[in-house]
Amino acid sequence: MRFERLKIFTGNANRALAEEICRELECDLGQATVKTFSDGEIHLQVQENVRGADVFVVQPTCTPSDRHLMEILLMMDALKRASAQRITAVLPYYGYARQDRKDRPRMPISAKLVASLLETAGADRVLALDLHAAQIQGFFDVPVDHLFATPVMIGYFDSMRGANLTVVSPDAGGVERARAFAKRLDAPLAIIDKRREEVNVAEVMHIIGDVEGQHCLIADDLIDTAGTLVKGVEALLAAGAASVRACATHAVLSGGAVARIQNSAIEEVVVTNSIPLCEEAAQCGKIRVLSVAPLLATAIDSIHEDGSVSALFV
Repeated sequence: MRFERLKIFTGNANRALAEEICRELECDLGQATVKTFSDGEIHLQVQENVRGADVFVVQPTCTPSDRHLMEILLMMDALKRASAQRITAVLPYYGYARQDRKDRPRMPISAKLVASLLETAGADRVLALDLHAAQIQGFFDVPVDHLFATPVMIGYFDSMRGANLTVVSPDAGGVERARAFAKRLDAPLAIIDKRREEVNVAEVMHIIGDVEGQHCLIADDLIDTAGTLVKGVEALLAAGAASVRACATHAVLSGGAVARIQNSAIEEVVVTNSIPLCEEAAQCGKIRVLSVAPLLATAIDSIHEDGSVSALFV
C-alpha cells in the first residue's frame, strides 16, 4: 500500500480542505475528536493508532485564531505522545504572521512565539502557504517548506494575458510578490503608495506607474478588512484604469470586509480556500474561490516520499 504510513489529521478550522486533500491523495482522513468542555477548554483525542506513522496535521490558524492554534498544539502533543514517527504542521494560513517584528516599544513578536509553540508541541517540520513575511521561516529551528498559491492564481488569470493587463502591488511591501506575478503574466507593474495612520486603517496617496486604460489586477497575500483594497480600487479608477480585479491567497475578511467589497467598484476578488469563507462571503457574487488542495496534496506526497518540492516553489 503506497500510503501505509501516511496519516492526515485536522481540527475544526477547515475540515473541508483536509478532506479535499485526502481525496487528492486517495487516502482516508485520520479519526480524531475535537470537542469543548462546558468551561470552554478543548477536549481532543486521536482515535486510531499512529505509532511509527508519518503524520500531517492540516490546520489554518484562522478566526477564532486562538482556539484553532490551541487545537493544533493539542493534536500534535497527542500525536507525539502516541509515538508518531514524524509530525508535519500543515498551515494553509499562519495566524499572527503580521506581527513579525518589534516596530514599537514593549511589543511582542507574536509570529516567533507561535513558531516556538508549534515546535514545542511536537512539529518536526512545517508546510506553510504564502506566509505574510518570508522571514518567518527563520523563526523555526525545524525545516519549513514555504509554498505559494501563485500557480493556482496564474492558471485562473492566464486568459487575461496581453489584454492591457497591469499587475498592481497594494503597497511597497508587496512589490516583490506582485513583480513575480507580473512576470508570470507578462504584464507591467504598478504600485499603490499609501500611508497607514492607524492599525487596519489605510489612506491611499497615489499610483506609481501608468494604469490609464489598463485592466488592473491587485495581487496580495491576504485581505482582512478590505479597507486597503477598496481605497486602492478607488485610486486606480481615479487614475484612469479601465477595470480592477484583485486576488489574494487568504480571505480573512473580518469586520465589514464583505460589505465593502460588495459595495465597491471592483469587478472580482479571487481567493483560495486556505481559510473557509463565512456565509456572507460565500454568498457575495464578487468573490470567487480557487482550491489549493491539489497544491498541498502534491507537497504532502513529495515530503512523505522524501522527494523534492522545489518545483512547487514558484
